[in-house]
Amino acid sequence: MDDISTYSTLKSTSESLYKEKGSKFYGYAFPVFSEEEVKEKLEEVRKIHNTARHHCYGYRLGVGIKERYRANDDGEPSNSAGKPIYGQLLSAEITNALIIVVRYFGGTKLGVGGLISAYKISAKEAIDAGEIVEQEIMDYYKINFEYPEMSEVMNFIKLQKIDVTSQVFETHCEICFRVSLKKTPSIFSHFEEIEGVEISFLEKK
Repeated sequence: MDDISTYSTLKSTSESLYKEKGSKFYGYAFPVFSEEEVKEKLEEVRKIHNTARHHCYGYRLGVGIKERYRANDDGEPSNSAGKPIYGQLLSAEITNALIIVVRYFGGTKLGVGGLISAYKISAKEAIDAGEIVEQEIMDYYKINFEYPEMSEVMNFIKLQKIDVTSQVFETHCEICFRVSLKKTPSIFSHFEEIEGVEISFLEKK
């Protein structure tokens, strides 16, 4: 699966509200790229719904053999919430995405089957409320070089329209950038050819 160069994900945050026998299920769908972002989004939703007892979720990160995922029932019966939420990410064939469903109990028990259905529908509606887009998988690199190499390095970055994510320009310089898989070989080899430039791989996402 190393030849995969694109993946589907959510364009932006979307929300839904599903009601079943008095219970309310608030669905939130987020594009995310790390476990840290997942934690941040969970904290945001918990602050919004600080009186709710259940903040259940599922997420997928990465592509292929590097995919990471988790499903959490947050106090609901085992596999009645997190698993059906995560299942909707699989059904929609999206990754780098997080779905949180918040439940307010309405006084009538739904049973395990009812909960599975409600969390599944809420997650699906949260996804459907947004837009799914195709993204290129990006390689992230860091280059280190001394100030005299600055001109050649920056001219190449400008010529290739390389997306710089951070930079430090002092006596010793450092630039972090990302590039699509299709352009990685040529850009990597060019930087290797510039005397005094050290390039190192950071991550793929």
